[in-house]
Amino acid sequence: MTGFALGVDQEEWCGQLRALAVRRLRPLAEKGEPGRVNRPLLAELGELGLLERVFASGALDLCLLRESLAYGCTEAETALALQGLGAYPVLRAGSEEQRERWLPQVRAGRAVAAFALSEPGAGSDAAALALAATPDPAAGAGGAGAAGAGWRLSGEKCWISNAPEADFYTVFARTGEGPGAKGVSAFLVPADRPGLSGAPLDMLSPHPIGSLTFDGVPVGPGDLLGEPGQGFRVAMDTLNLFRPSVGAFAVGMARAALDATLAYTADRTAFGGTLSDLQAVAHRVAEMATRTEAARLLVYAAAGAYDRGAGDVPRRAAMAKLLATETAQYVVDHAVQLHGAVALQRGHLLEHLYREVRAPRIYEGASEVQRTIIAKELYGAVAAR
Repeated sequence: MTGFALGVDQEEWCGQLRALAVRRLRPLAEKGEPGRVNRPLLAELGELGLLERVFASGALDLCLLRESLAYGCTEAETALALQGLGAYPVLRAGSEEQRERWLPQVRAGRAVAAFALSEPGAGSDAAALALAATPDPAAGAGGAGAAGAGWRLSGEKCWISNAPEADFYTVFARTGEGPGAKGVSAFLVPADRPGLSGAPLDMLSPHPIGSLTFDGVPVGPGDLLGEPGQGFRVAMDTLNLFRPSVGAFAVGMARAALDATLAYTADRTAFGGTLSDLQAVAHRVAEMATRTEAARLLVYAAAGAYDRGAGDVPRRAAMAKLLATETAQYVVDHAVQLHGAVALQRGHLLEHLYREVRAPRIYEGASEVQRTIIAKELYGAVAAR
């Protein structure tokens, strides 16, 4: 990437990936059961080497990957992103044993990962989580590690993507006393651990998502991801990488909606001409295109800052996610309006995107949270002068 322009090779690769998503991934997505993990789709993502790219690429490549998949098959994009979100903490903070056991299986699409942070009372305020990790000398033998040095997890997680069908969960629990980020630790918890159960949730867009119940689940030192009390840092490191790519997911949906609208309004006859002849329509499409391009460039800039190791990544990541997800909602909504009733039919591309586009404004930090992050970063910089 030079400045704000993608290189020819990058553009060609993105085009090939969009076509691949339509040709090979969308048919597998359509065969999947709504609200369930689509293991054949994951296996195909692994066979194509796309899951490997999640872990081998920088933030910009991850954004290009997610944007291109979202354009052609949102289910494939989501399946890939959830593998990355659930397993990235293992890559960054896991032990050699944890990485060797799980990451090859995740990359191949044979093991399903999940990121278990949100709780019924701790969504946007992730530092307020209440899942308790209570010291128990007998619990170490039930988890990984020596007996006599473990914990038992008790509480609930909610709105966890891939739950309850994941093969392992990156779980954030409170091992220390007091509120806030201090005392939060991260654990890798296999799904077959005794005391762990879950139930699916029926959502607006039928993704695999559910709740988890921890009834004295044993974990040991070998289940820790990183050091005790450093779990919140593990979570934020993961989210800082994935927030710009959530924006890329949104941009991919916006571009798909925009292209569908351009084709439809240029062909649809009305009032003696085409819809595109109407100034109100043409101006609306121009606004959709401009906002989409602005969001796309901001996403790329945030990803580039992450890859450079810039110090303002949290602000840039928050801006990218905020603008891109809000823009995608705007673009898809107006695309539906310009198509009219046809876009409300079940199975229409825009009907599908209309359901898909709502959730990204909430998960991995709602838009209001992103505005708070941006404001704190800006005023913090003023105070430091």
